[in-house]
Amino acid sequence: MSNDPKTKKFKQWLDILQQESWQLELIISGFAIYGLFMIIEPIEIANVEAQYDNNMSRVFIMQGLEISWYILTINLLIHVILRGLWIGAVGLRYVSGDIDYDELNYSSKFREHLTKRVGSFDNYVAKLEKYCSVIFAVTFLLLFYLLGLLALASLFTVLGISVDGERSSDLIRYWILIPLIVFLGIGSSLTFIDFVTQGWLKKKKWTTWFYYPIYWVFKYLTLSFLYRPIVYNFLDTKFGRRLSLVLVPLYIGVAIIAGTGFSTSNYWHKDLNSNTIIANKENYDDAVLKNTNYVRLASIPSKVISDNFLNVFVLYGSTVEDDVFYFNKDLKPDIDNRGLYSTFETGKVQIKNRDSLLRTYMSTLQEMYRLKIDTTQYDFEFVYSLNKREQEGFETYLDISNLNNGKHVLEVSRKDHSNDEVYYRRIIQIPFWYYPE
Repeated sequence: MSNDPKTKKFKQWLDILQQESWQLELIISGFAIYGLFMIIEPIEIANVEAQYDNNMSRVFIMQGLEISWYILTINLLIHVILRGLWIGAVGLRYVSGDIDYDELNYSSKFREHLTKRVGSFDNYVAKLEKYCSVIFAVTFLLLFYLLGLLALASLFTVLGISVDGERSSDLIRYWILIPLIVFLGIGSSLTFIDFVTQGWLKKKKWTTWFYYPIYWVFKYLTLSFLYRPIVYNFLDTKFGRRLSLVLVPLYIGVAIIAGTGFSTSNYWHKDLNSNTIIANKENYDDAVLKNTNYVRLASIPSKVISDNFLNVFVLYGSTVEDDVFYFNKDLKPDIDNRGLYSTFETGKVQIKNRDSLLRTYMSTLQEMYRLKIDTTQYDFEFVYSLNKREQEGFETYLDISNLNNGKHVLEVSRKDHSNDEVYYRRIIQIPFWYYPE
């Protein structure tokens, strides 16, 4: 068969294929739904991990994947349900044919209403077929929209990091990066206006001279060159334009509904940080592993401690290192290597006397922290470590053999500064119960 779209055979093949496409739609939808339910948990775990690591680039990617999952899953489930209804309607038509209003023997008023509003059964089957095909196409079209948005957001993130980075010279920052960000901001706004108005900027002659260059650039930045034929084929019908106007408010409404909840108290909710009267599961290792959560600020093994020692894990964050540099300025490197990096990057600065500096770093860090149980301050020695969730932090062990049975509270405090005033700020309090075996 010729692949030339102008030949008669190719058009005939397309006509046959579109009539039989429902089988392919169901097969793809079934496999896709099964795969989607298999991957949602790893995506959610990776998203939470990125948030706790404050890795914004990875957060963008994971949240984009999570939103894509919801779009695909909801649309494909609706497609399968409607396609199942369509198959049932086709089977019923084979058995009983069209709707016989004479056989129903309704009054003239109801008959006129049903004839006008319901119509023939063939029209009903045709409408179901149209909705199923459109929903299937729109599902992947929305996914491409989201991928384009993520690509644009990633570009803004990289440029923003480059502007704030110490490696960018003033020449590059003010004459290249910032003008590029301004251009992308204006271009993104105009592209969004053109999108929500269904191509209004393309229809006016007076907008063409300034919007066409922006359109040409953004068709690559948003990856729209991959799916433009579907968009224009979708918008050239009244049904497609109406559906396009409904989609954005529809998904905004779904997002609002998904963000609603139910509160059982004016005072308590599950996200409260641990303190003397609250025990959050994100501060106990056994609960973290059981509920696929991540440690928040600090953790101990369990709510009930039966050993005569207490393992304390304090989570590491970039602000910790900022404070280390504040209290020991000799540790601050000339070039800050934190943030995005490439495995192919060459010439990365190597720190001289790394072992010696690491010991000084740890000594400075330990002076910044205080660990108390109830009112007693404990001596400790931190070591750098990863917990079972692969989170970076520092851990130590405290001798608690002299504690009485019952409830106690671990308090973690860290040295902080404000207007050249140094003080200790309480990070978290974690309650536990000590019952030695």
